[in-house]
Amino acid sequence: MDVRPVGPEALVVDLDGLDQVAVAGAALREALDRGELPGVVDVVPAARTVLVTAPGAREALRAVRALLDGVDLTATPDRGAAGTVELPVHYDGEDLELVARDAGWSTADVVAAHTGAELTVAFGGFAPGFAYLTGLPEALHQPRLDTPRPRIPAGAVGVAGEFGGVYPRTSPGGWRLIGRLAQDAPTLFDPDRDPPALLVPGTTVRFRDAG
Repeated sequence: MDVRPVGPEALVVDLDGLDQVAVAGAALREALDRGELPGVVDVVPAARTVLVTAPGAREALRAVRALLDGVDLTATPDRGAAGTVELPVHYDGEDLELVARDAGWSTADVVAAHTGAELTVAFGGFAPGFAYLTGLPEALHQPRLDTPRPRIPAGAVGVAGEFGGVYPRTSPGGWRLIGRLAQDAPTLFDPDRDPPALLVPGTTVRFRDAG
């Protein structure tokens, strides 16, 4: 673990992987909620780092280091700490057959594996409300498309690398698409909601086959 300033108003915590990010991020968020990190404004996890925003970054550096020195980063992350969300999906994505072929499965196998997995939001990024989900079966760890699509519709469900995800809005993207959210699915991002993103780090996500 390494904690260092990145500019005058932020720190970055370098870690070894997603599990360490989950443990460190949760410890920092809990300390922030308890008022134990004066000057810290937000804690933002990513794949291998946690960003800590603080107007007085250098003053916060000591407190963040001291807190994390007392955290067992080898501990198992508390999955589902932010609750559970179920998302209904129509499995008719443009790349469903490609994903099945590369997995060595039938399309029905892909659907069964995807709906049978208990996924966890590791971090958000790319677009407001977009969550990177971990916990996919190994066979669904697949590369991005060689050529990204210029337009992917809101609600598209895809896989890329070790992650699953759902596009909250129409945007370009290179993930392999296996389905789309059903019409009755909850809204992924609403700026008038608190928090605006439905899928925050630590949330357990289950997908349901909506036919």
